[in-house]
Amino acid sequence: MSVPSTGERQAAYAATLVDEWTRGGVTDAVVCPGSRSTPLALALARAPGITVHVRLDERGAGFFALGVAMMTGRPPVVCTTSGTAAAELHPSVVEADLAGVPVLVCTADRPPDLHEVGAPQTLRQTALFGTAVRWFFEPGPVDGFPEGAWRSLGARALAEAASGPRGPGPVHLNLAFVDPLTADPGPLPPGRPDGRRWHDVVAPIASPGGRAGELVRRWRGRRGLLVAGGGCGPPPAVAALADALAWPLVADPRSGCRSRRGPVVAAADAFLRDPEVRSALRPDAVLLIGAPPASKALAGYLAEAGHAGAEVVAVDPWWRWRDPERLVGETHVADPGAWVAEALAEASPGLHEAPGVWLGLWERAERAAQEAIDEVLDAEAGGVPSEPALSRRLLGALPAGTTLVVSSSMPVRDLEWYAPPMEVPPIVLANRGANGIDGVSATAQGVAAAADGPVVGLLGDLAFLHDASSLVRPAGPGLGRCTLVVVDNGGGGIFSFLPQATALDGVRFEQLFGTPQAPDVAAVATGFGLPVVEPVSLDDLAEALAHTVGHHPLAVVRVRVRGRADNVALHDRIHAAVAEAVAPLSH
Repeated sequence: MSVPSTGERQAAYAATLVDEWTRGGVTDAVVCPGSRSTPLALALARAPGITVHVRLDERGAGFFALGVAMMTGRPPVVCTTSGTAAAELHPSVVEADLAGVPVLVCTADRPPDLHEVGAPQTLRQTALFGTAVRWFFEPGPVDGFPEGAWRSLGARALAEAASGPRGPGPVHLNLAFVDPLTADPGPLPPGRPDGRRWHDVVAPIASPGGRAGELVRRWRGRRGLLVAGGGCGPPPAVAALADALAWPLVADPRSGCRSRRGPVVAAADAFLRDPEVRSALRPDAVLLIGAPPASKALAGYLAEAGHAGAEVVAVDPWWRWRDPERLVGETHVADPGAWVAEALAEASPGLHEAPGVWLGLWERAERAAQEAIDEVLDAEAGGVPSEPALSRRLLGALPAGTTLVVSSSMPVRDLEWYAPPMEVPPIVLANRGANGIDGVSATAQGVAAAADGPVVGLLGDLAFLHDASSLVRPAGPGLGRCTLVVVDNGGGGIFSFLPQATALDGVRFEQLFGTPQAPDVAAVATGFGLPVVEPVSLDDLAEALAHTVGHHPLAVVRVRVRGRADNVALHDRIHAAVAEAVAPLSH
């Protein structure tokens, strides 16, 4: 019986890792072209049950994988060659770390004898991503890594990414491959019977342990507030809990709770800017479930409440300390869904009084604010669309079953500030871990590759141009259906809301912050062969979406909006109108 060659053993090693990942539920891999990664790329391409997405740019590939993971909850594999290709993954690894998204990052590497001698595409990839990964391992070339450890490595990497003690996140395997890179695999070491993975790690399901019930009893009759963000648990149950507590529910669009169920508040950012209203609506207790919203006005209000003595409780299954103001006095490390279920079981009818003065104040503020926003935007209707009006109208214009991916700049803020409650809100996703504009187009396409229905990405012109390389797609039919709605205000609109806009002269501000770009958004998209629709008014938006969403692998709807200075002025008019409308509540 012949002994497998090094190339055959190496191919079998890569195939064994992939087999363990498929046993663990991995269904997607994002592969970037490269020579050194050939053994793993071939193993992924040959594996039944693995969908391989080929992306040209590693930086975009990492964010594409994030989109897949965000939609499925399963860690995809990212496969790159060595050198700067591996380094290009760093932004997406940082985002995956801070957002708690599971990803298996596999960078190919040169063997040790080619390091420190000027070999091409060779750099120090050991611990390349620092502390941003849940686990790093570097097994070295296959001849020095025993066959008996192959399946263990594959299973552990998957477990560390999906179920580690710090919560889901990225894992980095730096895999040194040697020539020849294109051998057929030799025999694979046998796996566990019945298709089980080598290490079946069962992560502890954090249960409330009675603490949720204790809080509900303690909060009886208190003026409280429930703030729900992404990952808060089942939206109907969260809304039912707020209703049972007779507390307002401040619902971030990413929570899925911004519906017409329960005492939902959508305009909190607008009316909590007024100091007197904040004082009148100061709570005794605050419950935080899910990722924090983007609103600085809401954050400032919660900080004032906490410093004034309000009890602040957070539910976080992974104990991530998402508390920049250091307000949280009690953190419940529990699954949000289980926590809400226990709290609901305790909040039996009659435990809390029917909505009275407290909840009534919030409901009146919400109604007054929503009416004021409508009045201002109705008066502005006609002509060039505005960013607040676009965010207010977009969700209602999306076809049923659409998932929305929002850029973490002005779009995510405008959506949070102005999107009204809906009967059935869409799924809303965003890269809010590091809060950058990196890879928005790529993330939206990754979500689309894994979604059952169409996907819309909402992003600004700079975010679109920043990620232009992600518009490059393999020839032939693509996976998924993604439409990018590009809000084009000719530069970085979010900077116009910062002190730099008034502290600097116009020329310097435009040079360093406004940064208008020479390329035209529509021309760039057309140059990549994408269909482009340009609605001239918001009345045309629904028609534009109807003609693009779900009909193309990738399309662009470019919406030219008012200039950045006009946008700031419109936001100011909205805030002034809301302040006037809610002023009676503070007396």
